[in-house]
Amino acid sequence: MTEKSNILNSTSSKTWSGRFNEPVAELVKQYTASVGFDYRLAEYDIQGSLAHASMLGAQGIISQEDVARIEQGLEEILEEIRKGEFTWLLDLEDVHLNIEKRLTDKIGDAGKRLHTGRSRNDQVATDIRLWLRAMVDDAVGRIRKLQQSLVDLAEQHADTVMPGFTHLQVAQPVTFGHHLLAYFEMLQRDAERFIDARKRINRLPLGAAALAGTSYPIDRERVARELGFDAVCENSLDAVSDRDFAIEFTAAASLLMTHLSRLSEELILWSSPRFGFIDIADRFCTGSSIMPQKKNPDVPELVRGKTGRVNGHLVALLTLMKSQPLAYNKDNQEDKEPLFDTVDTLLVTLEIYADMLRGIKVDKDAMRLAAAEGFATATDLADYLVKKGMPFRDAHEVVALAVRHAVEQKCDLADLPLPQLQVFSNQIAEDVYEVLTLEGSLASRNHRGGTAPAQVREALKRARALLG
Repeated sequence: MTEKSNILNSTSSKTWSGRFNEPVAELVKQYTASVGFDYRLAEYDIQGSLAHASMLGAQGIISQEDVARIEQGLEEILEEIRKGEFTWLLDLEDVHLNIEKRLTDKIGDAGKRLHTGRSRNDQVATDIRLWLRAMVDDAVGRIRKLQQSLVDLAEQHADTVMPGFTHLQVAQPVTFGHHLLAYFEMLQRDAERFIDARKRINRLPLGAAALAGTSYPIDRERVARELGFDAVCENSLDAVSDRDFAIEFTAAASLLMTHLSRLSEELILWSSPRFGFIDIADRFCTGSSIMPQKKNPDVPELVRGKTGRVNGHLVALLTLMKSQPLAYNKDNQEDKEPLFDTVDTLLVTLEIYADMLRGIKVDKDAMRLAAAEGFATATDLADYLVKKGMPFRDAHEVVALAVRHAVEQKCDLADLPLPQLQVFSNQIAEDVYEVLTLEGSLASRNHRGGTAPAQVREALKRARALLG
């Protein structure tokens, strides 16, 4: 990421100053300037400018001598930016004019010719797409690392029994490995959404100019090839005015953060003394300023909180676009801060989450005890009776009565003597205890997608093959 240098006021004239009778008010200058945040597009702005200059030269729109000077000047400016030696001027408003002014100062009239055949409208749209394309690739890479952490932890616990919940009530036994792989699947869909969104991000707006295209004989396809775009934006009005690609990225980010928020909620619950299923490594937790015994799961709590932040950015971008007439409007300057913050939040969350999962310790005994406490095998008893010939609804009622009796006796179904179970149905025999065990329940779900340990291991193989 480009490092920001000092942003200074200056007395530089505006590019459009000849049209106006008075200078822009100082407060307006500060209010409308975007260089305080769009400086991070600098390397992508230069990348786009280099491709544009090369095309202008190839088309005979500017001389090859000018192209050489522009290329040399932009390379020097890029080095200044990377070293933190570039001074950003507030009067020049944005990243584009700052770089153009510096280029002109360095190489003279050749720098003034760079903007031939383009506008800041198609320039900024190109810069954002170049930047966001790189951020998508980064995000997908980090999703894969997080999936790897999930697979590694799930593999250790393919047989570890835990209660599966509905309504946060014990429902049926599952394995911890199976539970973790549910999040692997969610993340896989998240990765697919980003990869699919990249196709629509990766279209070149440059050449649309301000809104109507340009009268110069440009070669947009050449620029697209040089910058690695899959295609050009087909309509000049659409190319400069819509930010649906940024909204789509933020929507995908919101879904991913929502998935991690759900997992975070479970980690928070599981690490509490009431559950005691897991322990989160100390480096991801903090203590209390007043209660010395506390170990607070700050990272998963913050992931929950930051999900609201990213969701808010999605709403902000949707609201930004909803009432804009074609084509470009100044409103679109407000697309960058929510998008930038979404990317920053998403990338650091993925990185820290992958590390946090590697530091989780599991209490298998606590998980097993919890699974044994909530009549988790009641459905298995109903299935047992169905296999003996009883209609499912009748079996459901029989098991409900048996559970009520077990509650009164303060024991589990598996602890009831056979004669007591047979009171509810004479079809119950000695073999019933095979289905009332936690292991028996797990083993019976032996189909693709089921929680049987054998199926969990098959799912792990598929996951590892997908990750390469």
